[in-house]
Amino acid sequence: MPSQPADAGESLRILDPAAVRRWARLCAEALGRVRAEIDALNVFPVPDGDTGTNLHLTMLSAAEALDGLPHDADAEATWGTLAHGALIGARGNSGVIVSQALRGMAEVLKPAKGVGRDLREALARAAELARSAVARPVEGTVLSVLSAAARAAQEAEEAADGLDAAGELAEVARSAASAARAALGRTTEQLDVLSRNGVVDAGAAGMTVVLESLAAVITDSYVGRYEVPAPAARFTPVGPGEHGHVEEFGYEVMFLLDADEAAVAALREELDRLGDSLVVVGGDGLWNVHVHVDDAGAAVEAGMRAGRPHRVKIAYLEAAAHAPRRGQGRGVVAVAAGDGIARLFERAGAVVVRREPGSSPALGAVLDAIRQAGTEVAVLPNDTGVNAVAMGAAAIAREEGVVVSVLPTKATVQGLAALAVHDPLRRFDDDVVAMTDSAGHARHGHVWVADREAMTSAGLCRPGDVLGVIDGDVALIGSDVEAVAVTTASRMLSAASELVTLILGADGDRPARAVREHLASARPDLETVVHEGGQGGYPLLIGVE
Repeated sequence: MPSQPADAGESLRILDPAAVRRWARLCAEALGRVRAEIDALNVFPVPDGDTGTNLHLTMLSAAEALDGLPHDADAEATWGTLAHGALIGARGNSGVIVSQALRGMAEVLKPAKGVGRDLREALARAAELARSAVARPVEGTVLSVLSAAARAAQEAEEAADGLDAAGELAEVARSAASAARAALGRTTEQLDVLSRNGVVDAGAAGMTVVLESLAAVITDSYVGRYEVPAPAARFTPVGPGEHGHVEEFGYEVMFLLDADEAAVAALREELDRLGDSLVVVGGDGLWNVHVHVDDAGAAVEAGMRAGRPHRVKIAYLEAAAHAPRRGQGRGVVAVAAGDGIARLFERAGAVVVRREPGSSPALGAVLDAIRQAGTEVAVLPNDTGVNAVAMGAAAIAREEGVVVSVLPTKATVQGLAALAVHDPLRRFDDDVVAMTDSAGHARHGHVWVADREAMTSAGLCRPGDVLGVIDGDVALIGSDVEAVAVTTASRMLSAASELVTLILGADGDRPARAVREHLASARPDLETVVHEGGQGGYPLLIGVE
């Protein structure tokens, strides 16, 4: 049971927006006080000892999101913000499940008053959504606590005849919290791994604190600290294959995903084949994905096929063996599209990952390059579309002990500018700052022949039109490659420009010759350097520093 409550005040008649704010903040504070005790219970699905911390951070994200709302925000805005804050801040398997439970409550309570009947329906929806989010539900977990709370709320609401609104709401909340506490005690006997270790389920313990905090807010009866049952036996490692857990899955992968429901349904099936502990929650185009896998790169790439993954987090699970590293010292990894570009980076000392124009390299290829490059590594994506893969590979490498920084290079010429000032004798942080600064001072442009009709910032283009692109935006549309190349380069110049870098595509040097001849006449003060890049699809890449 929780600690002895203080004298109860007056119970709420409705669970209004102000009460929701108090509940979120109380949950974050209460979980913060007991997170170490919950961490100590953590043996399922993997013994990584962070469930309490993850739940605390999840509810802290929800509470902080509510802090940003106006004080007079209505129920729809309040519940929506609570659910969204938990979704984007969810950590770990249990945190993601709890965020889905909050989403279920929000679905019911956004349009409702927040009386006893509404809370009963909200808890039922929370239990339903949480269970549906888990690919392979297991009893003896947070799911069991939610289901027990929902059943007790149903029974309490049905038996509440004769009570006023405040009494009914209080009875539903108290019954749900009491049932959750009882269900928490039963989890030890529902999972063998919990029984062997003499512990209750860590996620279930956290969910119990959340529901008891809700009852405290509704009844205005608070405790100083919620009780978390201490382990009764020494920790015993989880065995392979027990209750759906397979220990060889060595990575925990989490990311937010922008995608539609059809794509997410296919992603669920793919990730379920790759690993276990799969939880996918969210909706309305934004999802939080959690899975344990052996191949973290494959999981992130599956997310990229489904939509746009961001906030990618990859961590070693406690039982996983660390992958070997071959490189030592300081190194640079550069992603290159084109044989000539690859040779440029290789001659400058970088470990190169090759990709086809318009595509991203495999995450595993970038990770292998980081391992090869050394123990302090700067990564040059050289394309905005490659950044997510680079960040995912860097996250895995950091778990292996490599110091990695992914620089914001959006184009090949920015990567070359960064590499030109790389100095392995500087402190790593200073080197990264210098490389980033050099890349940031390099304007990037290219000439591209359109292969489809599209509306651009310079107007409608049709197949065969020649586009001049500057810093990622289409600046002009023409019909002649050489003329567009000259105009594009000219528009990129300023009075402070000193160096122009031209990288030839696979179709020859005519655009570069045209630009060079024009600059020799119009801007003889500039230094112009030409390299063979060999890239397909882009007749000319242009850099101006």
